[in-house]
Amino acid sequence: MPKVNLKEISDRVHARQKSFKARLFVCSSTGCIASGCKTVMEAVSSGLKGHDLDKEVEIVPTGCMGLCSHGPLIRVEVVNRPPVLYVEMNPMLARLMVAEHIEPALKRPDTFTSVPEFLLEHTLSLETPFFTDQVKVVLENSGRIVPESIDDYIADGGYQALEQVFTKMTPQEVIKEITESGLRGRGGGGFPTGRKWGLTAQIQGDEKFIICNGDEGDPGAYMDRSVLEGNPHAVIEGMMIAGYAIGATSGWFYVRAEYPLAVERLDKAIKAARRYNFVGKDIFGSGRDLDVDIRLGAGAFVCGEETALIASIEGKRGSPTPRPPYPSVKGLWGKPSNVNNVETLANIPTIIRRGGAWFASMGTATSKGTKVFALTGKVKHSGLIEVPMGISLKRIVESIGGGTSTGKAIKAVQTGGPSGGVIPRSELELPVCYDELKKLGSIMGSGGMIVMDENDDMVDIAKFYLGFTVDESCGKCAPCRIGGKQLLLLLEKIADGKGKPEDLDHLRELALAMKKASLCGLGQTAPNPVLSTLHFFADEYQAKIDLNVSAKKD
Repeated sequence: MPKVNLKEISDRVHARQKSFKARLFVCSSTGCIASGCKTVMEAVSSGLKGHDLDKEVEIVPTGCMGLCSHGPLIRVEVVNRPPVLYVEMNPMLARLMVAEHIEPALKRPDTFTSVPEFLLEHTLSLETPFFTDQVKVVLENSGRIVPESIDDYIADGGYQALEQVFTKMTPQEVIKEITESGLRGRGGGGFPTGRKWGLTAQIQGDEKFIICNGDEGDPGAYMDRSVLEGNPHAVIEGMMIAGYAIGATSGWFYVRAEYPLAVERLDKAIKAARRYNFVGKDIFGSGRDLDVDIRLGAGAFVCGEETALIASIEGKRGSPTPRPPYPSVKGLWGKPSNVNNVETLANIPTIIRRGGAWFASMGTATSKGTKVFALTGKVKHSGLIEVPMGISLKRIVESIGGGTSTGKAIKAVQTGGPSGGVIPRSELELPVCYDELKKLGSIMGSGGMIVMDENDDMVDIAKFYLGFTVDESCGKCAPCRIGGKQLLLLLEKIADGKGKPEDLDHLRELALAMKKASLCGLGQTAPNPVLSTLHFFADEYQAKIDLNVSAKKD
């Protein structure tokens, strides 16, 4: 197969893009599809044809633009004019946008001065902190390219890193670059990626596997889904580089079946990459073969744990196994395997292109680079964000998020999903990084971040998260299966106003025993919401118990 010329493809795409006088980027993520972006896009297309502009304006259906609470979103970029972001669009507004903004800007540029005032009410400045306070690495292309278009990805620098790795670098050099970057696993564990690759690379075997963990299951979290929907080629490229570094013979994407759009776009992207010989045999004429495929998860939260995920790929019940041996020694089908999260792999191409030192220049001493978060809950601008490690929770919630959506005071922020902890308002200056979050009884997790206001009941919050992990426990080990259920019964008893003073001590004892004795990360971290709310909001637990004691006296 003839070698693909990346520069020729890039030049062709850029020439096509420059041939249009305007480009309309329409968010086509799951969130915006749910709020009606397809009918909005149809209205835009119809309006452009009606004004004889369809040959001059390109409609670009993109992945997530980030501002999920205000979709459907359209970003208008007219040549020689500043971009305009339209929010909460509907078909009527889309037709008005074409008639009152696009048409005069292109047909009567000398008289057109600005967007009409009645349309300005449906715009949001791109200079707001939601956009300006972010630093995008993983999300750099999402919202700017057609996710399924391999040519669009190449035009933005895609597959350059893959070519560099397969034609100019040894596996050891690749691992050294990733180690220098300081990248740590973005799935929650935070293990150094370069070290993980190095361990797998050292193991000899006739077969080795590279696995992408796309089994995202935290309530309120959709980072991996959005990355796969918005820029699947970046994850494929990162996975191929990782496979080369560890000596993998094949690879697997494990994605939950509840993400049909992500699976569809990933499947199309893999097929396109295979046509271009970026996946498959003799990649870039290097003599190296590496093919990848997709496996669907049935939605078990525990399958986010790597040994449970491996069991699921093998067709077994998804439950964890003791470690060691680690997957790097004995993983999929008993062969050396390396499991990396979606976001971890999406970072790899940019790190290779710009260098490990560049990535390491962002963040803190022990938490390098950026992190993608799903900022949700009672926050004004909820959505997908990417920020440098070390940024404060306060800046994320109050500046990027715009404060609470209810107008009430922030009470707490939950990080790390059901495995994380609740961080009170008094600690919001905390820098967001692996070590600092751990000090407060929380974790980074995969990137869920839920904002709560003063009306939220912390006992109910702990009960909600624990109820989730109890339901999702595989039941294999007694500390998680029995301990989780007993914790939940105690929480329900307190929440129902039937608690006793000694119940608080029982909660702590059970939680600590469960953390120490559970087999996998699900059971070890499930008590975090209970312990963190007990620590920071003990008065709320005590108030419910006092009411019960008082009622009995009366």
